[in-house]
Amino acid sequence: MVYSLENDILCIKINSAGGELWSLKDKDDTEYLWQGNTEYWEDRAPNLFPYIARLTQGQYMLNGKVYKMGIHGFLKDSELSLRYMDKSKIVFSLKSNNKTFQQYPYKFDVRITYKLTQNQLEVHYSVRNKDSKKMFFGVGGHPGFNVPFEKGLKFEDYYIQFKNPKNMERVEMSDDCFVLGKYKKFEFDQQDKINLHHDMFRDDAIILRNAPRRICLRSDKGKNALEIENQKMDFLGIWHMPNTDAPYVCLEPWSSLPSRKGIIEELEKQENLICLKQGGYYSIFYKIRITG
Repeated sequence: MVYSLENDILCIKINSAGGELWSLKDKDDTEYLWQGNTEYWEDRAPNLFPYIARLTQGQYMLNGKVYKMGIHGFLKDSELSLRYMDKSKIVFSLKSNNKTFQQYPYKFDVRITYKLTQNQLEVHYSVRNKDSKKMFFGVGGHPGFNVPFEKGLKFEDYYIQFKNPKNMERVEMSDDCFVLGKYKKFEFDQQDKINLHHDMFRDDAIILRNAPRRICLRSDKGKNALEIENQKMDFLGIWHMPNTDAPYVCLEPWSSLPSRKGIIEELEKQENLICLKQGGYYSIFYKIRITG
């Protein structure tokens, strides 16, 4: 089911399937969120849990046992329950069940909260470990944004601007999108900007670590801009479907990385995963602001 929230500036829609953001419009009826298209990418803004991106051979190990899980985990493919809704906030949850146990042997309650405040949407993830053992996971977002989002502009008119970047590095990836365990200094097109062009994704996603907490998607030829700010998310994915002229870009705040090339990860040993103690609670968020 698709739910709606709005205020004097923004209007959003959220699908209970995956708890996925379905639309993000301003009062001028400008749609900022990619609306899905099977020619390029049919999703819009998947929520990622309990793993980010790919597992080697689609598998991981835990306590000596092998488990199978698809790309980006199972939250995006699950029907979530509505927990709360008012004029400015909506909360969905997924609790562990027989289906999730087959892929991920933990008892948990994960919640996604969407909150509107003036020109800002906050996307909040919270995870409660309801098991009697430590729990290992990754969580993050995968929102896609229309580019251009203003009439008369084109994809190449836009750039991503980083707020006070320091020590930002690109995570080196294999051709089939696994971590190589190497990092290199990221070279900007000009000072603190990446100019968008379709060829930048011919090798798939650009994955960064130590990216600033705030970035901005904008064009000097337009009047509006889209800012993303995150809390405690150490990695940023930038992506659209490789080797296409796809009219969108995904700006993906992640808490962790995919598997290493050729290694079936032991979940309790993967260094960038979150470790949550028995009965523990974890929360994280990112914000989307529309300015202009």
